[in-house]
Amino acid sequence: MATSPSSRASFISSAIQVARQYGFDGADLDWEYPQTQAEMDNFGLLLDEWRVAINEEAESTGKTQLLLSAATYYKPVIPWDVVHTYPVASINKNLDWINAMCYDYHGPWTPDATGTLAALYDPNGDLSTSDGLQSWIDTGIQRQKLVMGMPLYGRTWTLQDPTVDGIGAPAVGIGPGNEGAMLYSEVQQFSAQNNAKVVFDEPTVSYYSVAGTSWIGYDDVESVQTKVEYAQSLNIGGYFFWTVIGDQEWKISQLASQTWIAFKSMETSGLEE
Repeated sequence: MATSPSSRASFISSAIQVARQYGFDGADLDWEYPQTQAEMDNFGLLLDEWRVAINEEAESTGKTQLLLSAATYYKPVIPWDVVHTYPVASINKNLDWINAMCYDYHGPWTPDATGTLAALYDPNGDLSTSDGLQSWIDTGIQRQKLVMGMPLYGRTWTLQDPTVDGIGAPAVGIGPGNEGAMLYSEVQQFSAQNNAKVVFDEPTVSYYSVAGTSWIGYDDVESVQTKVEYAQSLNIGGYFFWTVIGDQEWKISQLASQTWIAFKSMETSGLEE
């Protein structure tokens, strides 16, 4: 779609039409993920042309401009087979914000050992939310256009030995849930029903739950609160959850909102003093 001007124009036109037809505030581009630098360059061209079209549509109709955001990798450089980098200049110019997907650091694709789903810190490397967000900032993104993602689900493994159950413990594959994934509400239910051992790991700011050979990595109260405070300390635009359906009692969603508001209030009070 993004390789030619005509296909980009067709996509942009249809996206604007659908957004207006259904009364959306805007559109979020979820391209997971550009695989080469050429595709990253086309990503930038798509944003350039989309922003022009949004501006022209608003001017011609008198309507409020549509918002435009994009879901991205947790950091600006994707270090796969061919290293490629997001077009940060185009993002700054054209997007209202990006949703950095700061999760899925480990999962079914790493079946031999348990791992953190969305660690804030990585004591042994750079696979972490703090590294991802700081990398975006170091690359020059406007801080208020950077939004931190957090998961409302867990990733599961089956332990090789139930007596060896920490982060990085040997595993024989995925554990309970749908293809090794469970909604946050399901993790809570599973832990309660199986009298699981629930651990908050301070070095990584993450949780895991262990019951027999079943191991689940996820986020909960303390990790979410710490992450929201960390995001505030960076003065970035905000946070989001994937996906709120996992928080059936709104426990985590409300906690995050209260933490964000409280932090903002403290900043305001400090300025007034």
